[in-house]
Amino acid sequence: MSLRGSGDEEQPSSHRSPGAPSPGRQSPAGQPAAPARPDRPVDLDAVWAFAAGCVTPTEKPAGGSGSVPARDVPRPGTSADSETSAGPEPSVGIGTSVGIETEWFVVDTRVVHQPVPPERTRRALGRISGLITGAAGPVLPGGSRLTFEPGGQLELSGPPAGLAAAVQSTAADLHLVRAALAEDGLAIVGMGVDPLRAGVRQTTASRYAAMEEHFRTGGGTSGEVMMRSTASVQVNLDLGTTPAQAAERFRLAHAVGPVLTAMFAASPALAGRRTGWRSTRQAVWSGIDAGRTGSVLDLPAQPAAGGDAGPGAAAARSGDLADRWARYLLAAKLMMIGDPLGDVGPGEDRRFVAATGGHTFGDWVAGRGPVERAPTLDDLSYHATTLFPPVRPRGWWELRYLDAQPAEGWRVAVAVATALLDDPVAAAAAAQVCAPVARRWPAAAMLGMADEPLRLAAVRCLELAAAALRRAGCADLADAVELFSERYPQRGRCPADELSERFILIGPAGLLREEAHLCVSVA
Repeated sequence: MSLRGSGDEEQPSSHRSPGAPSPGRQSPAGQPAAPARPDRPVDLDAVWAFAAGCVTPTEKPAGGSGSVPARDVPRPGTSADSETSAGPEPSVGIGTSVGIETEWFVVDTRVVHQPVPPERTRRALGRISGLITGAAGPVLPGGSRLTFEPGGQLELSGPPAGLAAAVQSTAADLHLVRAALAEDGLAIVGMGVDPLRAGVRQTTASRYAAMEEHFRTGGGTSGEVMMRSTASVQVNLDLGTTPAQAAERFRLAHAVGPVLTAMFAASPALAGRRTGWRSTRQAVWSGIDAGRTGSVLDLPAQPAAGGDAGPGAAAARSGDLADRWARYLLAAKLMMIGDPLGDVGPGEDRRFVAATGGHTFGDWVAGRGPVERAPTLDDLSYHATTLFPPVRPRGWWELRYLDAQPAEGWRVAVAVATALLDDPVAAAAAAQVCAPVARRWPAAAMLGMADEPLRLAAVRCLELAAAALRRAGCADLADAVELFSERYPQRGRCPADELSERFILIGPAGLLREEAHLCVSVA
């Protein structure tokens, strides 16, 4: 498949956002707006309908849990929801479900400076009793699916469940992973950025080769670093029960974003040097095309259309989330194009070719795309998975701005984010507390809890989260949140400050080695 040059397309529109999330690889199967025929060509109305399905709550089936998915598991509104939920729902306040995705750097505890190939990690994990090998990858006994990021980072994507059950099952699966890796001299380390090893692409998957080529040829100066050397904690939460509530939750997820980014910043070094940022991961994302990583809310509201603009445009009201997401999808540059005639490698569902001409999806819909054929719903669905706004609509809300956390810190990050959005009392108070600092993304990434307005908001948000967790009967998580608050925000600190101090004392190799041994001891 040959791609067109860049001389025949209009310049894509773009917008700016000071903060951006971690990368992700979501399966396009299960997008709520996609109809039965993924090969159906799309027009502007189909794009709007797809976007509406991503942000509009669906009626839950009788007996279903309305669970929020992690990657590659049944999605909210499907008949499989009740089969994938685990454990009892919290009794008060926090009544929705959460999907947890944690990413980890794999380290050889004896030679920490060397990258660990995914093949070695995979062999070590193959010893786990009860590991199920499915079409989409291995699944641990607790339901977490195992996958690898381009740089060899190990990811666990847990099934949707009530908060307590989701945390418990992820913790159990992590225990098995740590124990199995330790038998081979390996460990997993949680930080937002690898502080020592220069990342290299460890996977041969066509989509990652195409992604790498896209970034290398103009997709953003930090794209390759993002792929190979960053890690995150992602929290997936329900849209809400009504369109109005969905919009409110979407805006709240953005409002609390700088506060959560700052309090959980955990990436002060990259490639053997301190960077001056508490969240170097966020700094890396700021070097990527803002049309791919900026906030959907940064798009200006679209005036109501009239005349013969079509049913989709007529349905889009000013400020409507579906309209904003549709325009975001159309304005973003294409990263890769699926080649339906290309050879597919082992374990891959399709072959991809990098898009390097600067074409947007809107260009392609208008007939000015990188290939002669028209885009299909399958192309649109996959295009959506290559966009990484801080909060991504997927039929649920993906919170993508949290650094991976040392040791067991991921439990606190997940619990706080969930409590602040799901408990009505905490949500209302957090919205007020965070409103004055809702745009402080750069300060959050650089200063963390050294920024006083962010610190004050963080302390209050942690109080609200702990109280919400106690109302929900999650006393152990509430205790962990309060300990985190005492250790970090109340002292004007975040995890990055501790990591930076240890980096100075023992160097990047010592820091990796120490964190690796701490993770082994947790097992």
